[in-house]
Amino acid sequence: MFTFIRHCLFLLLLCLVSEPAFSIPMQVRFNDVEYDMTVSIDPVNRALIGKSIITVKHPRELQLMLGAAFEVTQAISNDGPMGIGREASNQPHVWNIPVAFRQQVQFVIHWQGSLAPLDTSLDHQQTLGRPIAVSGQAGTFLPDGSNWYPRVVGHLVRYKINIELPAGQKGLVAGKLIEEKESQQGYQASFEFPDPTEGIDLMAGPYVVETQKYEGVKNRAIQLRTYFHPQISDLSRDYLASVKRYLDKYESWIGEYPYTEFSIVSSPTPTGFGMPTLTYLGIDVLKLPFIRDTSLGHEILHNWWGNGVYPDYQHGNWSEGLTTFMADYAYKEQESDEAAREMRLGWLRDFAALQSGQDTPLAAFTLRTHGASKIVGYNKAAMFFFMLRDQLGEAVFQRAVQGLWNTRRFRITSWQDIQKVFEIISGQHLDAFFTQWLNRSGAPFIVINEAKSIGTESGYQLAITLQQSEPAYAVRVPIAIESEQGVHIHRLDLQQAQQNFTLTLPERPLSVSLDPDWRLFRQLASDEVPPILREVMVNSATQTVILPHQEEARRVAEMLASKLQDRTPQIISPTQQISTTAPVLVIGLQPDVDTWLANQQLSARPDEVKGKGSAQAWTTSRPQGGSLAIVSTQDVAAMEDLLRPLPHYGKQSYIVFEGRQVVEKGIWQIPMQKVTVK
Repeated sequence: MFTFIRHCLFLLLLCLVSEPAFSIPMQVRFNDVEYDMTVSIDPVNRALIGKSIITVKHPRELQLMLGAAFEVTQAISNDGPMGIGREASNQPHVWNIPVAFRQQVQFVIHWQGSLAPLDTSLDHQQTLGRPIAVSGQAGTFLPDGSNWYPRVVGHLVRYKINIELPAGQKGLVAGKLIEEKESQQGYQASFEFPDPTEGIDLMAGPYVVETQKYEGVKNRAIQLRTYFHPQISDLSRDYLASVKRYLDKYESWIGEYPYTEFSIVSSPTPTGFGMPTLTYLGIDVLKLPFIRDTSLGHEILHNWWGNGVYPDYQHGNWSEGLTTFMADYAYKEQESDEAAREMRLGWLRDFAALQSGQDTPLAAFTLRTHGASKIVGYNKAAMFFFMLRDQLGEAVFQRAVQGLWNTRRFRITSWQDIQKVFEIISGQHLDAFFTQWLNRSGAPFIVINEAKSIGTESGYQLAITLQQSEPAYAVRVPIAIESEQGVHIHRLDLQQAQQNFTLTLPERPLSVSLDPDWRLFRQLASDEVPPILREVMVNSATQTVILPHQEEARRVAEMLASKLQDRTPQIISPTQQISTTAPVLVIGLQPDVDTWLANQQLSARPDEVKGKGSAQAWTTSRPQGGSLAIVSTQDVAAMEDLLRPLPHYGKQSYIVFEGRQVVEKGIWQIPMQKVTVK
């Protein structure tokens, strides 16, 4: 079973984090498979009836599948009846078709089933964890991973779909809208996807549709639409204007937009996904004012990377990193050099929060399953492309990106394919660069061992000794050399565990700093890493202290601990003396928190959060080692307000909330790795 790339939008998160959802990626093939499907849905009764004609040209051995939640009423092929494909009602329907040497084989399958009720109380993570076809008057969502339609397993496909819905409802799938009819009897729409793609998601709801046209490169018309619930239909024009802005940007940067339309579709649940030609975002998400300037562009870019060029999942998912680099990070670069620098530092801080065993090689990343995998598959991968651009230069990198699009469009593409394209365009051998960053876990730990200077007749000679962890990486290490005349950046080619460098300088050097702009993916030194909330979130050894004794307050505190850690917390007694070096998370009401800190002989709440807001969270380093994160609220209602937003602020050292709104946040200042020249 294969699914579209699903790119999730975290509610209340300033930058979108995208991801595949609902199914396990596998290698797919394109064997000229086409679906011609009619689907009738009754959201009130949550009923689905479908018919699919599956045509395979020049077939080989095939497997067909339909989810266990559905019943097959008829299944026939060229050779006659196929049976229902299962023995028990709790099993999926599976038909194994032997090798057939013929020009074409056709399967006709009729199926029906009851859809699960729509649950709008679910949060984003719960929605991601439910690969279930759901329906209700507020909306219908049939994710590809629920196997809601009969499919040829492991093949890219083309398709045509007719959707039938009752009056007042509208629906769509990814692709080109061919025809639609609306009357008192109901709604019908026909879509086609003529290019090879990975799967089908279907969305429906009581939508108000607004349409505009956009003229892309080569004067090609692109149809833009919003399918919005009535309560947010007034947002349509602003969203459509933003779509045009992003299409302008990415067509000029990469190449022609690959489809004839793009739609933004509202969801009654607080989540978001990206598919070819559309994005599906929660109503509350769409209301957020920053979404048009951040997350929407990320979703649109996935029509090039992920939904236009397909990752080869057996050899790693590169699309998340390239999209993060060309969307989320690119927006920071447009904002300012400092904003981009802070994002790179944030990636390194998040990586430093990982514990032994949580890091994996980049080539092993396929989809985001938890916070640790995001740090590798999104952050490290984005930093990979940033360092590749540094090595090749911006102009060459941009030509290579365009070459990747022109040569790999609608093709399954591996990291090795990307390497070949970048080598051809740049004329450089990149095997060592790709191999060390893709196939190794971890990152180099680099320090300045010594820096000495001697005067010469023409100026000064600076001797620098760099040391790195073994086995050694081959890296270009940025070094900032400070003199009375200013600061100058040099790049040293470090290839050994310890290596000496000599530089001739016109002025007397005063100090040397390692990678001051955080341009190298590396393991930060301990004094370069301020404690952040992420440490208690991703570390499986985190111990949790729940301070409230009242039943309701304790219940909410335990729920918040589970949300923050995305697992069942390891709870210890508030009276227990903390002696381990494992991270500790403390949650309680303000008086209880102050008492606990005093009893543990720990520092009181810092001035940055003291007396502010209805809730505060902050981090500190414990004298015994390990980090401490404290969540303090004025009452149970304020604690409950944190359930959704707080888990999305792992990058922060401290944060203040007034209700669900962030009123202040920040990261403790840290010194860069700097030595005085002797």
